[in-house]
Amino acid sequence: MKFGGSSVADADRMREAAALAAQSPRAPLVVLSATGGTTDALFEAGRRAERGDLPAALELHRSLMARHLGIARDLFPDGLPASLDQALAELGGELDLRLRGVAMLGELSPRSMDAIASIGERLSTRILAAHLGAAWVDARTVLRTDDGFGSARPRQEEIPALAGRHLAPLLGAGRTVVTQGYIGATAGGVTTTLGRGGSDFSAALFGAALGASDIQIWTDVEGVLTCDPRVVPGARPIAQLSFKEASELAAFGAKVLHPATIQPAMAAGIPVTVRSTRRPRGHFTTITAEARTHRSVTALAQRGPVTVLTINTGAGLDQDGFQAKAGLFQVFSRHHISIDLIATTGGSVSLTVDGAAPLEGLLRDLAGFGNVGVARGRAIVAVVGERLKLTPGISGHCFGALEAINVELISMGANETNLSFVVRQEDAGAALRALHAALFPNPPAKSAPRTKPAARLALAPMASGSWVRAASSS
Repeated sequence: MKFGGSSVADADRMREAAALAAQSPRAPLVVLSATGGTTDALFEAGRRAERGDLPAALELHRSLMARHLGIARDLFPDGLPASLDQALAELGGELDLRLRGVAMLGELSPRSMDAIASIGERLSTRILAAHLGAAWVDARTVLRTDDGFGSARPRQEEIPALAGRHLAPLLGAGRTVVTQGYIGATAGGVTTTLGRGGSDFSAALFGAALGASDIQIWTDVEGVLTCDPRVVPGARPIAQLSFKEASELAAFGAKVLHPATIQPAMAAGIPVTVRSTRRPRGHFTTITAEARTHRSVTALAQRGPVTVLTINTGAGLDQDGFQAKAGLFQVFSRHHISIDLIATTGGSVSLTVDGAAPLEGLLRDLAGFGNVGVARGRAIVAVVGERLKLTPGISGHCFGALEAINVELISMGANETNLSFVVRQEDAGAALRALHAALFPNPPAKSAPRTKPAARLALAPMASGSWVRAASSS
C-alpha cells in the first residue's frame, strides 16, 4: 500500500492512511512519500545553504521540524512515545548538520542533496509507524541502487534477497511494516533517491520482490481518469487498464502514475490498483498485464510544451539519405536529448523534443544536415487505447472532433496504442475537450465511431504515416 504526499499531508490524512492499512485483510507493507511539500522545502533548504544563506536554510529546517512535530503531537495528544521523540530529534539533528556542511563547503553535490532529501520520507514513516504500532524498516537496507545520485537505478536482481531478509519475516509474522518510497542506497550504504515521483516505483519494486497479491497506489483521485479533470471536468474513472495503456498514458502526461512503476509489476504479473484515500469505497482502477475490455479508446493525455524540429536534409531515399538520417539521430544521442515523435520523408525529418531541452548546441550540429525549422510552444495530445488500429473510422472520428483546431503533425505510435496530434500549446485544452466529447459521449454511445468525419478535411502528406491538415470546410 503506497500513500503519496497528499495522503499523509497532516494528522487527519495520516489517520485515514492508518485506518486503511489497519483494515487490510492481510498485514500490508506500507510505503510512504514525504508529507506534502516537504521534498520541495528540503531542496530549497539545500540550495539556500549552498548560496551561503544558512539562516534562511535553518529557518526552513525549523519550519519543517515544527510541522512534523505538530503532526506527531496531534496523533499522540497524551505525549509522544520516547522512541518517536528520539527518532524525530535525531532526524532534525542530521538535517541541521548536513545543511551546515553544505554552507561551509559552498557546494551542494547530488550525493549531499540525496541525503538531505531522504529525510522527508524518514520523518513521515517514523510518525505513521508509531501511530500504527507497526514495524519501521529503513528502505535503504532493501532498495539497492547504483550511485546515480538524484535518479538512481535500482539493482533489481539484488532486491528480492534483501526484501526476504528485512521485510518478509515481519510481514510473515502478521505485522504491518512501514517503509519509505523514493529512497535507496548503494552497496556501500550511501543514500540515493530514485527521482521525483519515485515512491510509486519503490512500491512496485517491493511488491515484485515480495510476490505481493496486489500493489495499491493510494492518492487523492478515484483511480485513473479518461482525462485530466482540471482540463475536462467530465472526465470519468477507468475501471480497468492494461499495463501497455497505463505506461503510454504515464509517458504522455497522466499524473497518477510514475511511468517506471509499471515495469516491475508487469514482469511479476502483479495487478496495480489506483485508489482514493478520500473515497476508499469509491471508484478505482485496476491495471493488469492484458486488456480485458473491447473499448476503442481508453483515455486522453497531453504533454507540453514540446518543440517541433524539422530538418530538410535534401537527401532522397537512397543510401546517402539513409546514412544522413542515421547521423542526424546520433546528434540527438550525443546531446542526450530524447525524441518523442518522428515523421520522415525522403528529404526531411520532423520530430518533437521536450520544450525544456537545451537546443543551442543541438541546432548548431544539426545545421550541417540542412535547413532546420524550429516551432516552440507546442503540445502533444495523445489518444490511447489498445484497440485503436482495430477500430474502423477512429481517426476520422478524431479529425471530425478537431475540425476547429490546427493540427500540425499526426503520428500513430509504433506500439499501435497511441494516436498523437501536435497542436499549439494554447489549443491543447480545447483539443482535449473536443476529443473527449466525441470519444466519451455521455451517456456512452453503444455504436462504434462513425466511419466518416463530421467535416471534410483536406489533408496533405507531411511524412510517411503522418499528415498535416491543410484546410477544412463544412
